[in-house]
Amino acid sequence: MKLNYSTLLLRFSAFFALLGAVIGSHMAGAGGYEFKTVHAHILVVGWLSLFAFAVFYKLFTPANKKFAALHVWTTIIGTFGLTIGMWLYYVRPFAIGDTFTTIFFIVGGTILLISFVFFFILTFMKTEVAK
Repeated sequence: MKLNYSTLLLRFSAFFALLGAVIGSHMAGAGGYEFKTVHAHILVVGWLSLFAFAVFYKLFTPANKKFAALHVWTTIIGTFGLTIGMWLYYVRPFAIGDTFTTIFFIVGGTILLISFVFFFILTFMKTEVAK
């Protein structure tokens, strides 16, 4: 079975939706809000953005397959990088140095930002209506 970008992004979107819901449930049950920033970004970037991109790839087939692949993989890698980096930075679950944590956070966010630039460019490139 060939996995298309729409399905791949939808599955990652579902993963982030579940993760965000679990974190929200944990915060409500524990009465602590140390995860609030991570929780919000997991839901907005991970769930909603990936879902929107999945819908785009369901409706349209970009003519430039390599550029579309760059967009999809920078989106997935950047979303994980940003949210894990935020978790390391704000929650500090391990005794990791501030330099590593900050660099991880910045690199993840930068990769995600690049994916949004790629998406912006994709919307102006030739696409075909998906069949």
